[in-house]
Amino acid sequence: MVAGIAAGVGAGAFWGTTFIAPLIAPGFSSVDLTVGRYLSCGLLSVVLLLWSALRGEAQRPTLAQAGAALWLSLLGYTGYYLLLVLAIQAAGAALPVLIIGTIPLWIMLLGKPQGLRWRSLAPGLLLTAAGMALMLKATAHGQEDGVGSNLWLGIFYAVLAMFSWTAFGLLNARWLARHPEVNSTVWANWLGVAAGAGALAIWAVAGTDLATLVARPGFGTFVLVCVVTGIGAAWIASVLWNMASRRLSASLAGQLIVSETVFGLVYSFAWDGTWPVPVQWAACALFVLGILASIKAHR
Repeated sequence: MVAGIAAGVGAGAFWGTTFIAPLIAPGFSSVDLTVGRYLSCGLLSVVLLLWSALRGEAQRPTLAQAGAALWLSLLGYTGYYLLLVLAIQAAGAALPVLIIGTIPLWIMLLGKPQGLRWRSLAPGLLLTAAGMALMLKATAHGQEDGVGSNLWLGIFYAVLAMFSWTAFGLLNARWLARHPEVNSTVWANWLGVAAGAGALAIWAVAGTDLATLVARPGFGTFVLVCVVTGIGAAWIASVLWNMASRRLSASLAGQLIVSETVFGLVYSFAWDGTWPVPVQWAACALFVLGILASIKAHR
């Protein structure tokens, strides 16, 4: 359990970087950021798979496994991130962070082990919900001074992203449980290749041509953001999350996604050069207490 918890929190730390990526490279569209991130992830996955093949350790997916990788990569990778970036560009980072932060509640509710009583989960759920309420109140109060010009459209995209990743979290855990012969790293590579293929398809349909991207100011920063989020927040986080999903129940692993919200808020405050207000500190404390209560309930 300790290894699974550490892996889940580590994944959250990497995922948190995605909330400030659109703010670091503001001159590039949501499609460009999505394509760049998952092309980086896909290229790394291809290199790692080729390396395994050269060493005679390659594991090829069946047709059904390849189809599952394509479908799940759309839910949890390219489709989810495209919706998230659209939300951040429309409404700023804070509200999408909070909406995405409700994913642990949904996964806890939908992924509860049969032998675990609801009253055991209640403290963790209530603490997390209270933290969300406090953070939402603080964020809504300061929304007038925040970035983002289309609040409701941003909320719509964020809700779609929330549903997309909730489905991915539950279905991915179920797939890993049914396929113990596929280890976490191999599955991350298959998902990465599928996400890279999806990114190419998105680029062909709606992406900016390469010459225009290169000529745009800030292209170097854009490439750096894509590489960091593609390797860290996509590939490394995927390996860590697969490890957590194998070692923990869906409800406990889902609770650990709160760490993504905490890290995302910390990164956002650091980028803006501001300190959280007392209400936001209290919300983060409630998040941490909610995680601890959930861990206790699952022992």
